[in-house]
Amino acid sequence: QVRLVESGGGSVPAAGSLRLSCAASGDTNVISCRMGWFRQAPGKERERVASILSNGDTWYSDTVKGRFTISQDNAKNTLYLQMDSLQPEDTAMYYCAAQRSCGTWVSAYWGHGTQVTVSS
Repeated sequence: QVRLVESGGGSVPAAGSLRLSCAASGDTNVISCRMGWFRQAPGKERERVASILSNGDTWYSDTVKGRFTISQDNAKNTLYLQMDSLQPEDTAMYYCAAQRSCGTWVSAYWGHGTQVTVSS
């Protein structure tokens, strides 16, 4: 079993920055393949914003490319999301996810989320 706990959310003005963290515990060997950050705004579907493979390759959605940076510290079993130049449309609940044994996001482990609110 794996547990993911997000932290670092909060309220910031537009153009501000936040750094989200996701601490993984338990059988972390099964989630060594790919991890990612998703977000869900009220009334909208959950969307992937960034993900990272075990070899360090990253992926970003077009809406956050150039503003967000995903990284991981394997020694600390922690995933990060540095968010710069935040805009009101970035307001959402942000979730950390970890694929089980290189599977799909549908069967991934999920955290409970951390709220990010950006004011104009």
